[in-house]
Amino acid sequence: MILEINPENPQPRLVARVVEILGKGGIIAYPTDTTYGIGCSIFNKKGIERIYLIKQREKKKPFSFICTDLSEVARYTKVSNYAFRVMKRHLPGPYTFVLDATSIVPDLLVTRQKTVGIRIPANNICLAIVRELGHPIITTSANRSGEEPIGDPFLVEEELGSQLDLVVDGGILSANVSSVVSLIGDTPSVLRVGAGDVGWCD
Repeated sequence: MILEINPENPQPRLVARVVEILGKGGIIAYPTDTTYGIGCSIFNKKGIERIYLIKQREKKKPFSFICTDLSEVARYTKVSNYAFRVMKRHLPGPYTFVLDATSIVPDLLVTRQKTVGIRIPANNICLAIVRELGHPIITTSANRSGEEPIGDPFLVEEELGSQLDLVVDGGILSANVSSVVSLIGDTPSVLRVGAGDVGWCD
């Protein structure tokens, strides 16, 4: 099922419909500021396990999640003064920042090193969904592992729709992914080059 939402001014009643599906344990595809993502509530263990199956992804690779602002980031991660300054300068934006996790992050999302990846995308739809839900959602590109990300919601529906509860249509996006930067310690470490400029990490 595809639900079109205005990318500039997401309609509250439509956002509420999406959140209702998430609240019932559903999995959705949704737009970000890079490509389409797949997600569910970070507290939905069965949903997370379903996403691993949809993605055909190894369990040893935890998913990142979306927060709405830096105060929410600080609930789920340990944010140093340095990390705060970096994120304040670059978020919202096409970055995933890796930080030490706090104890409230579900174990399924934490690496062996007790770190997590967080995003605050510059996309009104996904931020409205997370804000209405009241806590973060999983973010991983809408594709099977090893395949190209999908920037067209109708292609997402065609490829993965039978395994999803909803595809949120926020328009045609790029097939790019976020840049991943570790902020563990006091110097940034680039783990993946994507849409976000990483020249500042040198």
